[in-house]
This record gives sequence, C-alpha cells and structure tokens, in this order.
Amino acid sequence: MNPIAISCGEPAGIGPEIAVSAWSQLRGDIPMLWIGDPKHLPDGTPFEIITDTSQASALCPNALPVLARDFGPDLTPGVAQPAHAAGVIDAISTGVKLAQSGQCSALCTAPINKKALIDGADFAYPGHTEFLAALAGVDRVVMMLACDELRTVPTTIHIPLAEVPDQLNAALLTDTILITHAGLRRDFGIERPRLAVAGLNPHAGEGGKMGTEDDAMIAPTLDALRAEGFNIAGPLPADTMFHASARARYDVAICMYHDQALIPVKTLGFDQGVNVTLGLPFIRTSPDHGTAFDIAGKGIADASSMISALRMAADMARKTR
Repeated sequence: MNPIAISCGEPAGIGPEIAVSAWSQLRGDIPMLWIGDPKHLPDGTPFEIITDTSQASALCPNALPVLARDFGPDLTPGVAQPAHAAGVIDAISTGVKLAQSGQCSALCTAPINKKALIDGADFAYPGHTEFLAALAGVDRVVMMLACDELRTVPTTIHIPLAEVPDQLNAALLTDTILITHAGLRRDFGIERPRLAVAGLNPHAGEGGKMGTEDDAMIAPTLDALRAEGFNIAGPLPADTMFHASARARYDVAICMYHDQALIPVKTLGFDQGVNVTLGLPFIRTSPDHGTAFDIAGKGIADASSMISALRMAADMARKTR
C-alpha cells in the first residue's frame, strides 16, 4: 500500500502532536507521511525529510517521513498565525494531488482554523470539505461520521435547525443517498449496502400529526429508490434507530440534520470518531475534533481520533475498487 498523506492542519493546534502520536503507534503497520513545516513538530520527534513519496514506506518504521514546507514565522502553541495560512492551504492542496495521482493511498487531514486561513489567505470556503471538493472538481460531497459501532450521514449540515425543512428536498436526499451508497460499495467493500433513513419529525411524523415532511417528501423519495433496487428502510423514528439491535440491521444511518447524525456517533465513540468525505475521487478521513488551542503544546492531546482516522483510511484503501 502506498503511504497515507497527513496534511498538517493548523500548526498552533494539536495537529502536529497527534500526528506524531499516531505515527508512533501505527508506524509498523501503516505507511504514512506528513506534509508541513518540521519546525512545528514536537521536540524530539524522529523525522526524515523526503522529496518523493516513494521514500516514505521504508523510512516510516523508524522516523516520520516529512514533505517539508517552510511556513515562515515560528509558532506559539494555541495562537494561530495568519502568516501560516498559505502553508496550511498548500499542505492540503499537496495532499489532494498526491491522493488523486495515486502516489498516496489516502489523505488524512488534521484540523484547521478557518479564521486564520481567512485572515491570512482570504480562504473562500466554509471549511475543509468544501475546499477539498473544489480541488477535486466535484460539485457535491457527503460527510460521514463513523466509529466502530455506527456510521451516520447528515443530509443537511451546518445550518440552523429552523432552516432544515426548507432546505431538505427530494433532490438533496436522493443525492445524499446515492453518494453514500456508492461510497460504501467503493471504499468500504459493502456489496449491497443497507441504508436506514431517519424521519425529520418525532415518530417520523406519526402519519402527519407531528409534521408533514416525512409522508409528503421523505417516504416517496425512499419508495422511488427502493423501486430501483436500493436496500432502504425508512423513514424511521430517530429515537429508536441507534440502540444496539437496531444498529445491527443497517450499514449506515442517513439523518436529516446535523445533531441527529452527530449526537449518536459522539455518544458511542467520542474519542474514536472519524470524519469521512464521500463523493471525492480519493479517500479522505479526518479526526472528528477541532484544533483544541487550549491544550496545544502541552503534550496531553488524545490522538485516538487521529489513529482511528488513519486506520480507517488504510482499511478503505485496501478495499477500494
């Protein structure tokens, strides 16, 4: 397997230290390389600067392979510097190119600080995912949150709850399901994915008594997809979808809004949650947390989510077809 590229993320956050912690635990099993400024790695990190991805696998068991970039000014842990923004963006762009070309098996992105990127480089995207989609030339991608016990996909994401009914429509739901279905087949090796779709309203609307969207839009959309051969259950009451026996009946839960999808994943696997972007022409995973400026540089950051993200990326790379 070719190495997994790790983009450095925000240097003043916990990204560099969790990358090194993850490398120290996985270096004998998963080849990887880190893209960033080696000055930002924790003191004492054994690393080797490389000029080509082909050098990474042989070096990885003994030192972290680094595609080095010069970000300019030194950093202060916990304090983002806009001067580093161009370097952070370049690290992501480089990782995308390596993953798209096949030189790297996948891209694992450390958390970014959007304000620093805006202040320092006029970053024009709402976040990582949208930037990756633009770099890949893809119009629509899907965010999947995953842990060992559960995979969920929110159909609408970072919008106020009051706006969800207006933005939720048959085309968006269909698109989300199709991209998720294709991703489970291509990247997770699931031949016939089982999809469970949550209702929007309590009790999936209870026949129109608690809202009309479930009967008027969600149910007909799912019926149309079932008629095409998709294995879909729903719309289901969300409050009974996430206990153990229910989870055993599906491979992914398609949810209608952000918290409906993220609360169960973060409850079941808070420290091991992984953010997966489906719909890209390459594999992308990320730890499901932010930059954690409050603990950056203190050596106490938990790398569990980064470790899970790298393991999932490697597993997906082995199954991708």
